Amino acid sequence: MTPGRESTMLKTLVEKEIRDIIGSSKFTITFAACALLIIMTFYAGAARHKLNMEQFNASRAEQLRSMEGITDWMDLQGTRIFLPPQPLAALVSGISNDIGRTAHVDGRGSVPTKDSRFNEDPIFAVFRFIDLDFVFAVILSLFAILLGYDTISGEKEQGTLRLSFSNALPRRTYIISKLAGAFITLTVAVMLALLIGILVMIIMGIGLTANDWISLLLIIVSGFLYFSVFLSLSIFVSTLTHRSANSFLILLVIWVMCIHIVPRASVLLAARSVNVPSVDEIAYKKAGLNAQLMDEFTESMKDMTIPATGTPDDDPVRQINEFMDSLSTIRDTKFQAYSSRLIEERHNRQKMQEDLAFTLARISPATSYTLASSHLAGTSTQLKNHFYDRALAYQKEYGDFIREKTGVNAGGMIIKASITTDDGSGAPVKPEPIDPSELPGFDIADPGTEVKFATAAVDMGILAIFNLIFFAGAVLAFARYDVR
Repeated sequence: MTPGRESTMLKTLVEKEIRDIIGSSKFTITFAACALLIIMTFYAGAARHKLNMEQFNASRAEQLRSMEGITDWMDLQGTRIFLPPQPLAALVSGISNDIGRTAHVDGRGSVPTKDSRFNEDPIFAVFRFIDLDFVFAVILSLFAILLGYDTISGEKEQGTLRLSFSNALPRRTYIISKLAGAFITLTVAVMLALLIGILVMIIMGIGLTANDWISLLLIIVSGFLYFSVFLSLSIFVSTLTHRSANSFLILLVIWVMCIHIVPRASVLLAARSVNVPSVDEIAYKKAGLNAQLMDEFTESMKDMTIPATGTPDDDPVRQINEFMDSLSTIRDTKFQAYSSRLIEERHNRQKMQEDLAFTLARISPATSYTLASSHLAGTSTQLKNHFYDRALAYQKEYGDFIREKTGVNAGGMIIKASITTDDGSGAPVKPEPIDPSELPGFDIADPGTEVKFATAAVDMGILAIFNLIFFAGAVLAFARYDVR
């Protein structure tokens, strides 16, 4: 057969496949359900993001209100910083709802985070939020299976497969037309629902930056790669069976393994293979050292002597504060060195466990899609470390600011002497309140689309390899398939 005739035949078969799929009640019902769910996902995500922004702004306003009336920066007992909500986190939540969103900064020590979304609303920890990851990973993969499980075996049962090959039809062309027709139909249908969802999000006033739009586009591309894996897998399995019921059963078992069994089993195997010190164990060790350092601090205070020379530079309060600040600095340096070592050891072990779990779980294409989409949305496991690292950097910025304002390090023990002045008439002068807006601002810089894509490219590549393997398997299996 000449290339031109084969190309014409392929085009005709693809058009026929698209018409057959669109005209089936199976497609109409499943597409209607998927489209409704996709639109609801964008609507719920936009509403959730607006609520998160309101809570974020209210928390910052309350933080500033709590500083009202303070007249001395020494009286400021630290400040709180908040993880700003990201629009794409409402569409691909990742771990954004599991980690703490608030951290208390006082200029010294560690910066523990708290107030996770699931801590405030535990019911969502049970049922989780519906997002694009759920829609693609669970719903659209089933959609692909429903459209592809009887592609070959179903037509054999109906007798149309034998009729199709009564003419000179290359088997490779037939498989390509089946896959191309189903993929085009699914892509156009899902893209239509996604565009409506995006329009809903825009109407609700959710603004995205240029980087966000590019990331969202790459998330959608990853989703198409993912459900095309299940589509090509469905056609492959259909070429291995002669009854559509057997094909559907096999695919259902594979789907359950990929979505539910493999990811959880990988985590369990990794946990047994790599031991990670618990948070409680580290807290216990840190508390023991802290108690020891406090005893040393108390003993050192007993040795404090203040020479009284009578000169203006020998203010006793200033000398006590400087002495206590030096002791606090020594104590904090020792504690931070020990704490950093414990945290680094736990982080390294946790990274080994995480890498092993993800490597094993990538046997499932669902894991690769979840990892790719969360990296692109900025809600992967790196978010927790990114927030913590930025909080530690802000801790230093805050400490430098307080030292510039007061002359002593923040977070240490100080003795404050109050001196009352008058305005000449005997009435005390009321000190001016501090201006909280002078505090250094806190933000989390977007790593950029290039960095996100570089991280997600591995998993997107794995999805592409899955597609090639299952498509090649379908072509080879159908070459020996009995069409009678």
